[in-house]
Amino acid sequence: METITYHGFDGCPLHAVSLGSGPPLVLLHGGGPDHHSLVPLAERLADRHTIVLPDVRGYGRSVCADPARHTWTQYSDDVAALLDHLGEQRAVIGGTGLGATITQRTCLEHPGRVRAAILISVEDIEDDEAKQAEIAFMDAFAERVRTGGIEAAWAPVLPGLAPVIGALVRDAIPRSDPASIAAAAAIGHDRSFRSVGELAAITAPTLVFPGMDERHPAALAENAASVIPDGRLAPVSLSSTLRTAEDLADAFAPAIRRFLAEQHGD
Repeated sequence: METITYHGFDGCPLHAVSLGSGPPLVLLHGGGPDHHSLVPLAERLADRHTIVLPDVRGYGRSVCADPARHTWTQYSDDVAALLDHLGEQRAVIGGTGLGATITQRTCLEHPGRVRAAILISVEDIEDDEAKQAEIAFMDAFAERVRTGGIEAAWAPVLPGLAPVIGALVRDAIPRSDPASIAAAAAIGHDRSFRSVGELAAITAPTLVFPGMDERHPAALAENAASVIPDGRLAPVSLSSTLRTAEDLADAFAPAIRRFLAEQHGD
Protein backbone atom coordinates (compact mmCIF):
# COMPACT_ATOMS: atom_id res chain seq x y z
CA MET A 1 0.00 0.00 0.00
CA GLU A 2 1.41 3.37 -1.05
CA THR A 3 1.13 6.44 1.17
CA ILE A 4 0.27 9.79 -0.41
CA THR A 5 0.77 13.29 0.97
CA TYR A 6 -0.79 16.20 -0.91
CA HIS A 7 -2.21 19.64 -0.12
CA GLY A 8 -5.64 21.18 -0.31
CA PHE A 9 -6.05 24.34 -2.34
CA ASP A 10 -5.69 26.24 0.96
CA GLY A 11 -2.31 24.61 1.61
CA CYS A 12 -3.53 22.20 4.30
CA PRO A 13 -1.48 18.96 4.28
CA LEU A 14 -3.69 15.95 3.57
CA HIS A 15 -3.02 12.22 3.44
CA ALA A 16 -4.22 9.16 1.58
CA VAL A 17 -3.18 5.62 0.68
CA SER A 18 -3.53 3.74 -2.59
CA LEU A 19 -3.49 0.13 -3.71
CA GLY A 20 -4.11 -1.83 -6.87
CA SER A 21 -3.72 -0.86 -10.52
CA GLY A 22 -5.97 0.36 -13.27
CA PRO A 23 -8.40 3.28 -13.64
CA PRO A 24 -8.60 5.42 -10.48
CA LEU A 25 -11.37 5.06 -7.90
CA VAL A 26 -11.38 7.45 -4.92
CA LEU A 27 -13.33 6.20 -1.89
CA LEU A 28 -14.10 8.63 0.96
CA HIS A 29 -14.91 7.38 4.44
CA GLY A 30 -17.76 8.52 6.68
CA GLY A 31 -17.70 11.05 9.49
CA GLY A 32 -15.96 9.45 12.46
CA PRO A 33 -13.96 6.65 10.83
CA ASP A 34 -10.82 7.16 8.71
CA HIS A 35 -9.48 5.50 5.56
CA HIS A 36 -8.89 2.20 7.39
CA SER A 37 -12.66 1.62 7.33
CA LEU A 38 -12.58 1.15 3.55
CA VAL A 39 -9.42 -0.93 3.18
CA PRO A 40 -11.28 -4.27 2.96
CA LEU A 41 -13.59 -2.89 0.26
CA ALA A 42 -10.58 -1.47 -1.59
CA GLU A 43 -8.84 -4.84 -1.47
CA ARG A 44 -11.81 -6.46 -3.19
CA LEU A 45 -11.71 -3.91 -6.03
CA ALA A 46 -7.96 -3.44 -6.44
CA ASP A 47 -7.48 -6.13 -9.07
CA ARG A 48 -8.94 -3.86 -11.75
CA HIS A 49 -8.64 -0.36 -10.29
CA THR A 50 -6.23 1.88 -8.46
CA ILE A 51 -8.11 2.53 -5.23
CA VAL A 52 -7.25 5.79 -3.45
CA LEU A 53 -8.40 6.15 0.16
CA PRO A 54 -8.01 9.66 1.58
CA ASP A 55 -8.27 10.57 5.22
CA VAL A 56 -10.93 13.27 4.80
CA ARG A 57 -9.84 16.65 6.17
CA GLY A 58 -10.23 16.52 9.95
CA TYR A 59 -9.93 12.75 10.26
CA GLY A 60 -7.05 10.31 10.62
CA ARG A 61 -3.75 11.83 9.50
CA SER A 62 -5.44 14.74 7.67
CA VAL A 63 -5.48 16.94 10.76
CA CYS A 64 -7.24 20.30 10.41
CA ALA A 65 -8.12 22.01 13.69
CA ASP A 66 -9.53 25.21 12.13
CA PRO A 67 -13.37 25.06 12.12
CA ALA A 68 -13.53 27.67 9.34
CA ARG A 69 -11.79 25.23 6.98
CA HIS A 70 -14.53 22.61 7.29
CA THR A 71 -17.05 23.39 4.54
CA TRP A 72 -18.58 21.31 1.77
CA THR A 73 -16.83 23.38 -0.89
CA GLN A 74 -13.50 22.86 0.88
CA TYR A 75 -14.10 19.11 1.03
CA SER A 76 -14.99 18.87 -2.66
CA ASP A 77 -11.99 21.04 -3.52
CA ASP A 78 -9.85 18.57 -1.57
CA VAL A 79 -11.00 15.82 -3.94
CA ALA A 80 -10.02 17.97 -6.93
CA ALA A 81 -6.65 18.71 -5.30
CA LEU A 82 -6.08 14.97 -4.82
CA LEU A 83 -6.82 14.28 -8.49
CA ASP A 84 -4.44 17.08 -9.47
CA HIS A 85 -1.74 15.50 -7.31
CA LEU A 86 -2.35 12.11 -8.90
CA GLY A 87 -2.25 13.62 -12.39
CA GLU A 88 -5.78 12.40 -13.10
CA GLN A 89 -8.35 14.56 -14.88
CA ARG A 90 -11.24 12.24 -14.02
CA ALA A 91 -11.95 9.39 -11.65
CA VAL A 92 -14.79 7.41 -10.20
CA ILE A 93 -15.57 9.02 -6.83
CA GLY A 94 -17.48 7.34 -4.01
CA GLY A 95 -17.99 7.42 -0.30
CA THR A 96 -19.92 6.40 2.78
CA GLY A 97 -22.01 8.84 4.84
CA LEU A 98 -20.00 12.06 4.98
CA GLY A 99 -17.98 10.73 2.05
CA ALA A 100 -21.16 10.22 0.04
CA THR A 101 -22.13 13.85 0.61
CA ILE A 102 -18.64 14.98 -0.44
CA THR A 103 -19.04 12.84 -3.56
CA GLN A 104 -22.36 14.50 -4.40
CA ARG A 105 -20.90 17.96 -3.89
CA THR A 106 -17.89 17.08 -6.03
CA CYS A 107 -20.25 15.93 -8.79
CA LEU A 108 -21.84 19.40 -8.75
CA GLU A 109 -18.81 21.62 -8.10
CA HIS A 110 -16.27 19.71 -10.22
CA PRO A 111 -18.45 17.79 -12.71
CA GLY A 112 -15.63 17.37 -15.20
CA ARG A 113 -13.59 15.43 -12.65
CA VAL A 114 -16.18 12.72 -11.86
CA ARG A 115 -16.47 9.80 -14.23
CA ALA A 116 -19.07 8.02 -12.07
CA ALA A 117 -20.26 8.19 -8.47
CA ILE A 118 -20.90 5.65 -5.72
CA LEU A 119 -23.02 6.76 -2.75
CA ILE A 120 -23.14 4.46 0.30
CA SER A 121 -25.48 5.25 3.21
CA VAL A 122 -26.51 8.71 1.97
CA GLU A 123 -26.80 11.39 4.66
CA ASP A 124 -30.13 13.05 5.34
CA ILE A 125 -31.04 16.34 3.62
CA GLU A 126 -32.66 18.43 6.33
CA ASP A 127 -35.42 21.02 6.12
CA ASP A 128 -34.91 24.33 7.93
CA GLU A 129 -36.08 23.06 11.32
CA ALA A 130 -34.07 19.84 11.11
CA LYS A 131 -30.99 21.80 10.04
CA GLN A 132 -31.13 23.87 13.21
CA ALA A 133 -31.34 20.65 15.20
CA GLU A 134 -28.34 19.31 13.29
CA ILE A 135 -26.31 22.42 14.13
CA ALA A 136 -27.14 22.02 17.82
CA PHE A 137 -26.29 18.31 17.65
CA MET A 138 -22.88 18.91 16.06
CA ASP A 139 -22.05 21.81 18.36
CA ALA A 140 -22.84 19.64 21.38
CA PHE A 141 -20.70 16.85 19.95
CA ALA A 142 -17.76 19.23 19.50
CA GLU A 143 -18.13 20.49 23.07
CA ARG A 144 -18.08 16.92 24.40
CA VAL A 145 -14.89 16.26 22.43
CA ARG A 146 -13.26 19.34 23.93
CA THR A 147 -14.31 18.58 27.51
CA GLY A 148 -14.36 14.79 27.67
CA GLY A 149 -12.54 13.43 24.64
CA ILE A 150 -13.63 11.70 21.43
CA GLU A 151 -14.88 8.49 23.04
CA ALA A 152 -17.10 10.43 25.45
CA ALA A 153 -18.43 12.55 22.58
CA TRP A 154 -19.54 9.49 20.62
CA ALA A 155 -21.00 7.60 23.61
CA PRO A 156 -24.58 8.99 23.34
CA VAL A 157 -24.56 8.83 19.53
CA LEU A 158 -23.35 5.32 18.71
CA PRO A 159 -26.40 3.39 19.98
CA GLY A 160 -28.56 5.01 17.30
CA LEU A 161 -26.27 4.19 14.40
CA ALA A 162 -25.96 1.09 12.26
CA PRO A 163 -23.76 -1.51 14.00
CA VAL A 164 -21.06 -1.41 11.34
CA ILE A 165 -20.79 2.39 11.56
CA GLY A 166 -20.37 2.16 15.31
CA ALA A 167 -17.63 -0.42 14.93
CA LEU A 168 -15.75 1.69 12.38
CA VAL A 169 -15.99 4.81 14.55
CA ARG A 170 -14.66 2.97 17.61
CA ASP A 171 -11.76 1.57 15.60
CA ALA A 172 -10.71 5.04 14.41
CA ILE A 173 -10.80 6.85 17.76
CA PRO A 174 -7.21 6.00 18.78
CA ARG A 175 -5.93 7.38 15.45
CA SER A 176 -7.92 10.62 15.72
CA ASP A 177 -6.79 14.07 16.85
CA PRO A 178 -9.34 15.54 19.32
CA ALA A 179 -8.91 19.17 18.25
CA SER A 180 -9.31 18.17 14.61
CA ILE A 181 -12.41 16.06 15.30
CA ALA A 182 -13.97 18.94 17.26
CA ALA A 183 -13.23 21.34 14.40
CA ALA A 184 -14.70 18.95 11.82
CA ALA A 185 -18.05 19.15 13.61
CA ALA A 186 -18.31 22.72 12.27
CA ILE A 187 -19.51 21.15 9.00
CA GLY A 188 -22.91 21.08 10.70
CA HIS A 189 -23.13 24.85 10.14
CA ASP A 190 -22.72 24.47 6.37
CA ARG A 191 -25.64 23.24 4.31
CA SER A 192 -24.94 20.48 1.83
CA PHE A 193 -28.29 20.70 0.02
CA ARG A 194 -31.67 22.34 0.64
CA SER A 195 -33.66 19.66 -1.16
CA VAL A 196 -33.16 16.34 -2.88
CA GLY A 197 -34.18 18.07 -6.10
CA GLU A 198 -30.73 19.67 -6.30
CA LEU A 199 -29.32 16.21 -7.04
CA ALA A 200 -31.01 16.34 -10.45
CA ALA A 201 -28.00 18.38 -11.59
CA ILE A 202 -25.65 15.40 -11.09
CA THR A 203 -24.78 14.17 -14.57
CA ALA A 204 -22.43 11.30 -13.67
CA PRO A 205 -23.73 7.71 -13.60
CA THR A 206 -24.46 7.12 -9.92
CA LEU A 207 -24.94 3.97 -7.83
CA VAL A 208 -26.82 4.52 -4.55
CA PHE A 209 -26.75 2.19 -1.53
CA PRO A 210 -29.38 3.01 1.14
CA GLY A 211 -28.49 3.48 4.79
CA MET A 212 -30.60 2.29 7.72
CA ASP A 213 -30.83 4.91 10.48
CA GLU A 214 -32.42 8.34 10.92
CA ARG A 215 -29.22 10.15 9.92
CA HIS A 216 -28.95 8.00 6.76
CA PRO A 217 -32.58 7.24 5.83
CA ALA A 218 -33.26 4.54 3.27
CA ALA A 219 -36.16 6.51 1.78
CA LEU A 220 -33.86 9.45 1.03
CA ALA A 221 -31.45 7.17 -0.85
CA GLU A 222 -34.29 5.73 -2.90
CA ASN A 223 -35.49 9.24 -3.72
CA ALA A 224 -31.95 10.35 -4.64
CA ALA A 225 -31.54 7.41 -7.01
CA SER A 226 -34.74 8.39 -8.80
CA VAL A 227 -33.88 12.11 -8.98
CA ILE A 228 -30.34 11.73 -10.34
CA PRO A 229 -30.78 11.41 -14.13
CA ASP A 230 -28.39 8.46 -14.47
CA GLY A 231 -28.92 7.14 -10.95
CA ARG A 232 -29.68 3.59 -9.98
CA LEU A 233 -30.46 1.97 -6.63
CA ALA A 234 -28.06 -0.77 -5.55
CA PRO A 235 -29.53 -4.23 -4.87
CA VAL A 236 -28.19 -4.24 -1.29
CA SER A 237 -28.30 -1.76 1.59
CA LEU A 238 -26.79 -1.21 5.00
CA SER A 239 -28.33 -3.61 7.53
CA SER A 240 -27.97 -4.74 11.12
CA THR A 241 -26.31 -7.95 9.94
CA LEU A 242 -23.23 -5.96 8.88
CA ARG A 243 -20.86 -5.64 11.83
CA THR A 244 -17.36 -5.05 10.48
CA ALA A 245 -15.51 -3.43 7.60
CA GLU A 246 -15.09 -6.93 6.16
CA ASP A 247 -18.86 -7.47 6.28
CA LEU A 248 -19.44 -4.17 4.50
CA ALA A 249 -16.92 -5.09 1.82
CA ASP A 250 -18.43 -8.54 1.26
CA ALA A 251 -21.93 -7.07 0.96
CA PHE A 252 -21.19 -4.13 -1.33
CA ALA A 253 -18.19 -5.14 -3.46
CA PRO A 254 -20.09 -7.33 -5.97
CA ALA A 255 -22.55 -4.56 -6.90
CA ILE A 256 -19.74 -2.00 -7.11
CA ARG A 257 -17.70 -4.31 -9.35
CA ARG A 258 -20.64 -4.71 -11.73
CA PHE A 259 -21.23 -0.95 -11.77
CA LEU A 260 -17.55 -0.22 -12.46
CA ALA A 261 -17.44 -2.82 -15.23
CA GLU A 262 -20.36 -1.02 -16.92
CA GLN A 263 -18.56 2.33 -16.73
CA HIS A 264 -15.33 1.01 -18.18
CA GLY A 265 -16.94 -1.26 -20.76
CA ASP A 266 -15.48 -4.47 -19.32
